Amino acid sequence: MPQTTTTAHRPHVPTLAEIEQRRAELHRLAGRPQPRPLVRPSEPEIDPLPAKQSTQAPPLPQPVLAEAALYGLAGSAVRTMAPHIEAHTAAILLQLLAAFGNVVGPGPHCMVGATRHGLNLFVVLVGESSKARKGTSWNQIARLFSEVDLPWLDTRVTTASVTPVGLIYALRDQQSPTDRRRLALSEEFASVLQSLRRSKGQLSPLLRCAWDGGDLRTLDRQRPLQATGTHISLIAHVTQRDLEQHLHPTEAQNGFANRCLWTCVHRRICLPEGGSLGAEQLSGIARELRRALDWAAAEKEILFRRDHAARELWNDRYPVLSQARPGLYGAATSRAEAQVLRLSAIYAALDCSPIVRLPHLQAALAVWDYCAASAPLLFGACTGDYIADRIKEAIDRTPQGLSKTQINGLFHGRVSSGRIDTALAQLMSLGALGCSSQPTAGRPASLWSAAPDAPPASQPREPVVQKET
Repeated sequence: MPQTTTTAHRPHVPTLAEIEQRRAELHRLAGRPQPRPLVRPSEPEIDPLPAKQSTQAPPLPQPVLAEAALYGLAGSAVRTMAPHIEAHTAAILLQLLAAFGNVVGPGPHCMVGATRHGLNLFVVLVGESSKARKGTSWNQIARLFSEVDLPWLDTRVTTASVTPVGLIYALRDQQSPTDRRRLALSEEFASVLQSLRRSKGQLSPLLRCAWDGGDLRTLDRQRPLQATGTHISLIAHVTQRDLEQHLHPTEAQNGFANRCLWTCVHRRICLPEGGSLGAEQLSGIARELRRALDWAAAEKEILFRRDHAARELWNDRYPVLSQARPGLYGAATSRAEAQVLRLSAIYAALDCSPIVRLPHLQAALAVWDYCAASAPLLFGACTGDYIADRIKEAIDRTPQGLSKTQINGLFHGRVSSGRIDTALAQLMSLGALGCSSQPTAGRPASLWSAAPDAPPASQPREPVVQKET
């Protein structure tokens, strides 16, 4: 049977006549003026990767050192040196107090029950590297004390690496009786923070014991060392990045951090030609400091006590000083009473007075208030708990807030709902989070967002330092 051929889907093939006709039409069109193309207004360029809006919380107010802190001889010294140093006033003052507290030795002390408090301080200056002028401020303090007590500066101040064996070996009992004072100057405090983890657990308890003024011992059975009656102070310089990376929450919570006076510092003034502090001005301060040291050296033991006015102020401030606070900030400031006690005794010793009077205590409280105000900048709303800090970090990056379901999703089902509720309650107690109710088709949902005045959280398990401007 013959097959039927269909052309329903075959393409049309033009004939020669059609081709010639189309060619003639194109020639005619080529001779005509062509219409101008329609010019459309140019559209604005769109950035394929628009910048994200900053979700970082506004910086906290920078701490201000109250005038009361510049009382007496310490205040006179700072006012004399400050116009010639770019460093922050607090950096000059805190290092001066720490240096004097070490020079006077272990004789001057306070008693709280059966606990003895010497005048040794641990001061940590936190500021931007090479810009905060931390080292510059110490250089001027060293210049001053070279006129006050040069042998102390040459033999009792060390810049050697702080290690358990090195610290005890220098003051060991096995050698002949010697001066047990030691000021450890650590201008690279990051290495010390790293050593706190690497030294088999010895350095942190050793430094805590050194602040307490107790006897020091190594745990090495092959080389047992002991140093009794030590009087050890610490002045440390660290940058924002190093503190954030190397200070583990364990050290903040085990009693090491609360023995330190954490101090935010920055460059206060700009001196392109440097300072011009005259030798006569410096010598005048040195004479007054020597007089205070001679007074302290005249007595083997000096016990400081408060007068009536200072006692009333102390009783008024004590509940606040001794108040427990949550988080790393609370852990780092939980030894406020002892810090103020030592600071007030140093101010009294500078006045050659065994009585802590009202101005001495007011000055000590002003110094502590500055350090306490620095702590939120250094530790933020960090809790030291990984779950809580991870939640705070995520919420800081989400201005619209997170629901409980979204928060649970941060941990991919590996953390129980009860554990997350505990972390949220902890952040609420810190004032770091707020909770609002959002209407839905069913039961209202809880939306968690950052509190307006809360500092931003750091990376999980790591405190953060905020730079001063």
